[in-house]
Amino acid sequence: MSGHSKWATTKHKKAAIDAKRGKLFAKLIKNIEIAAKMGGPDPSGNPTLYDAIQKAKKQSVPNKNIDSAVKRGGGLEGGGVNYETIMYEVYGAAGVGILVECLTDNKNRAAMEVRTAVTRNGGTMADPGSVSRLFTRKGVVLVAKAQESQEVTEDDVLEATLDAGAEEVNDHGESFQVLSDSNDVVAVRTALQEAGVDYDSAEVEFVASMDIPVDAEAAGKVFKLIDALEDLDDVQNVFSNVDVSEEVMAELDAE
Repeated sequence: MSGHSKWATTKHKKAAIDAKRGKLFAKLIKNIEIAAKMGGPDPSGNPTLYDAIQKAKKQSVPNKNIDSAVKRGGGLEGGGVNYETIMYEVYGAAGVGILVECLTDNKNRAAMEVRTAVTRNGGTMADPGSVSRLFTRKGVVLVAKAQESQEVTEDDVLEATLDAGAEEVNDHGESFQVLSDSNDVVAVRTALQEAGVDYDSAEVEFVASMDIPVDAEAAGKVFKLIDALEDLDDVQNVFSNVDVSEEVMAELDAE
C-alpha cells in the first residue's frame, strides 16, 4: 500500500493468511517466472530473480516449486506462459487512488474481472494517468525489527543503507520500510546483507507522493475493494494512497 500508511503492517499480516489459501504462492511463482524470463535463470546475475526467490522462500514456498518456476521462466523446461503487465487505475471511497497491476496471459479476462470487482465494491475506473500521476516508482525494502540474532533499530538500518541510496526509513510497527530510487533497491538490499541485517522483501513498487487520510467508514470500503482486487488471480499487486491512522485501525478492529 502507501509508503506511510499503517495499512502496510496489516497487509503484511494478511499475506500469511493469503499464503494458506494458496493465492500468494501462485503470485510469487509467477513473479519468479517473469524475472527468470526477463533476466535469465541465474540468480547471481539476475538481482530481480534473486529477490523474487528470497521473497518466495520467506513465505515458505517449497524449493521444488521455486526451481520449477526458474526453469520454466528461463526456458530450461516446457510449460512456460507468456504474461504481460497491465495497469488499471481506480478510485475508491473518499477519492482514494488505487493502482492495480495485473500479470496475465489473457488481457480480456483480466480487464473484465477487474472492472467487475471495482463496480461491485463501490469503486470507479479512472482515466489513464489520473491516478498514476500520484505515485512514483520507488525501491522498497522491508526489514523486520525482531531478527534471530538481534533487535534491529532505525539507526542500524540508516547506518547500513544511507550510502547505498536510502532516501527514507519509515517505522511500520513490526518492521522498517526503506525507500530509495528504483535503481538503488539492489544496492540498499546488498548493504543490509553486508551489515548482517536480514530483510523480508526488496522490490520496486509504486509509492504515493501524497496520502489521503480516511475515517473508519471510508477505510472499510477501501479495504473491501482492495481485498476483492487482490483476490483476483491476474492481479499481482495493488497500490493505494490511503492513509489509515492507528485510531481508525483500532476502530475497525473493534467492529
